[in-house]
Amino acid sequence: MTEVNVELEEGWKAALNQEFSKPYFHQLIDFLRLEKKNQVVFPPGPLIFSAFNLTPLTRVKVVLLGQDPYHGYGQAHGLSFSVPDGVVLPPSLKNIFKELHSDLGIMPPASGNLSGWAKQGVLLLNTTLTVRKSEPASHSGKGWEIFTDEVIKALSLYRAGIVFLLWGKHAQNKLALIDTDKHFVLTAPHPSPFSAHSGFFGCKHFSKTNEILSQNGLEPVVWELF
Repeated sequence: MTEVNVELEEGWKAALNQEFSKPYFHQLIDFLRLEKKNQVVFPPGPLIFSAFNLTPLTRVKVVLLGQDPYHGYGQAHGLSFSVPDGVVLPPSLKNIFKELHSDLGIMPPASGNLSGWAKQGVLLLNTTLTVRKSEPASHSGKGWEIFTDEVIKALSLYRAGIVFLLWGKHAQNKLALIDTDKHFVLTAPHPSPFSAHSGFFGCKHFSKTNEILSQNGLEPVVWELF
């Protein structure tokens, strides 16, 4: 079976290269090709791997794990929880900014574009990388989870001292993939309006992450977005 050519940052491509020749990945590509003939799929093709291309493997120091992309027009651009400039902030992202303000006194920004975090080494990874318009979780179980599990395993294996932010049960289900002797894990409820008040607010994960990074000789994240 031939390998699929995926445009990916070189470090990630080297770590994940064998995945692209596996049957599940070919089945996933076939599914996506068929979907795009009959449905609107987000994010646009060139943005599917944005998280990897903005945050090279060797520079990852924080992982913020989401579930699947936003399913409305113009929202998804390949980074978990993030939306492009000019797009109305989704409720979960509003709550993330509320906690950021409570924790570090940073005023909520006008834009929900988190690319500034990604460029500092915060991998904004969804466990599913595509979605059908207006149908959340519509691409779950199609193969993306196998791929992104391998991403988490690669980070756990090849790197050390990464802070994993696992918000909500879906993200916390990935804990078994992380070597907690080598890495740090912070858990909290999901920032969704349905669960943020049950412990996401007040978790102080932004300051705690920077404390951990500083204690391990790494530059803290500048969480303020400009």
